[in-house]
Amino acid sequence: MAAETILQSEILTKFVYPFLLMFFIVFAVLEKSKIFGDDKRQINALVAFVIGLIFVGAVFPKIFVGNMILFLTIALIVVFVVLLLWGFISSGDKGIELSKGLKTFLLVVTGIAVVVAVIWAAGIGGNTFDFIFGSNWSNAFWTNFLFIAVIAVALAVVIKSSK
Repeated sequence: MAAETILQSEILTKFVYPFLLMFFIVFAVLEKSKIFGDDKRQINALVAFVIGLIFVGAVFPKIFVGNMILFLTIALIVVFVVLLLWGFISSGDKGIELSKGLKTFLLVVTGIAVVVAVIWAAGIGGNTFDFIFGSNWSNAFWTNFLFIAVIAVALAVVIKSSK
């Protein structure tokens, strides 16, 4: 069993972190919107403090915001990986210049790879992958699928080059 650190203690995770998150968000919004007027930092801080305390006292909003923050962090990481891979593929300023078709193909393959990676990282793909790739019918299916895909790509190249 993993040891619990001071940053994972129940006091911090259930009260301090949600309070600080709500306090800083409300304070920043009040400062930017200037609802109470210019140079009213004390009033903005007191209102943010009270809203933060009310927020910590309510159970459902705290759970909802916690879940949304977890989703946001995962979504930001996935978007970062997609943009990083997209930048490697589509950058044409310096280095190798790829044709538009190859670029599109690589971007589609990258998108599929990111979806598979997210499913794998979430731990929900075990049964799905076993069903798709480990069943007794999957070997014949994927062989036929590959042949049909190669024929379709060859036909597309021939038709495009004849136009």
